[in-house]
Amino acid sequence: MRRYRSRAFVSAMLTAMLVLAGCSGGTNSSPAGDGQSGGQTGNPGSSAGGGAEQVTLSMHSWRVEDAEGYKKIIQAFEAENPGIKIDFKPFKATEYNTILNTALQSDSGPDILQLRPYAPGISLAEAGHLEPLDQLPGIENFSKDVLAASTGKDGKVYGVPLSLNSTQIYYNKKLFEQNGLSEPKSWDELINTAKTLKDKGVVPFAFGAKEGWLLSLSHGVIAPGTYNGNAFVGKILNGEADFTSPEFVKSIQRMQELVPYFPENFVGLDLNDTRTMFFTEKAAMFINGSFELEGLQKMNPDLPLDFFPMPTDDGKTVLTTWVDGSYAVNAKSKHKAEALKFLEFMASKKFGELFANEFKRISAIPGVTTSDPLVNKMAELSASSSTPYLMVVHFAEGNPTTKQTLENALQGMYLNKLTPEQVSQEVQKSAASWFPAFKK
Repeated sequence: MRRYRSRAFVSAMLTAMLVLAGCSGGTNSSPAGDGQSGGQTGNPGSSAGGGAEQVTLSMHSWRVEDAEGYKKIIQAFEAENPGIKIDFKPFKATEYNTILNTALQSDSGPDILQLRPYAPGISLAEAGHLEPLDQLPGIENFSKDVLAASTGKDGKVYGVPLSLNSTQIYYNKKLFEQNGLSEPKSWDELINTAKTLKDKGVVPFAFGAKEGWLLSLSHGVIAPGTYNGNAFVGKILNGEADFTSPEFVKSIQRMQELVPYFPENFVGLDLNDTRTMFFTEKAAMFINGSFELEGLQKMNPDLPLDFFPMPTDDGKTVLTTWVDGSYAVNAKSKHKAEALKFLEFMASKKFGELFANEFKRISAIPGVTTSDPLVNKMAELSASSSTPYLMVVHFAEGNPTTKQTLENALQGMYLNKLTPEQVSQEVQKSAASWFPAFKK
């Protein structure tokens, strides 16, 4: 049923955002469901009291850029729990999955780990690596559709949701104004905007194809404009359309249509390259997620930054959204009670406020607000015109996953080895190998 929740997911996102009226969400946490020594249902974290032996918990993440921010958040927890110390260790995002899986399989994994959303994270629960969190205080505050990102096929919750993400096109307001440009309201206007910038000697898009996940993310922004938000999503999930349908092929063609407006040698550029190009104002636009906002503002506090949602072919706009990663407890942790105590903190409004204000993100915890106007704008657009990030929410399964297949095929297209039609065929072949609606 998880794969068929597109409308419910969007509804949950809208509800969360409206509660925020500018920035909100929902988080949860919970102790071990069996109430045995592995976890307590009432007051996990016995070592937090005075006189108890101090415990140090290892906490792993794929967000290297969050290290400094988490120091402040962890200090707030440790001040109230002097018997527990948190050792936050982030890894490069592209290496995290391999490092984490290897550690878990060798019983040397961290006490607390960040889960990829939806299928990748849930697969760790299915492999027996995660502690159920259904009884964790605070977990009940989240809607089922927000919890779906970390709910296993057994119906148990395994992660405390962290944030509600969006993807959009950031732009440099100064470069737009200097060239007489405004936010495009259609695909043709976007292409004309890019052409004007290029003619003026400005790189239109800071874009790189070296890292596959950036390609699926960029496609997640571009594609809903061709299939008008959620209409095509419903057809795909019900098996009434597939990835060789004209709407999807058109989305791949548009990814190719943007090539003249990418930097030279873009196939060899990674996130750091393109991020630097944008915040140093050498490029006018940057396709990326809400999670980049805080970093961009820190790298260049004077950057005249704004963003716009994707124009659709029916004259509207759409913002791609999903529930981001959650935090889980290692089922083989030697300090489950203490780890669950920290996850209980992560499910609290206090954590949500610290997180939202430190990282300029939409917290998944209901009722949390932030003063940042761009975060508020993301929340408001998510409430009025969101569509699920299709490849993350519904097509992150398979071996390789359909999401990975799209990434690999797009890289092939940018190397002139595949046509847009062939990219679509590769994606459909992958999805057809496992997606139930395509097996009817």
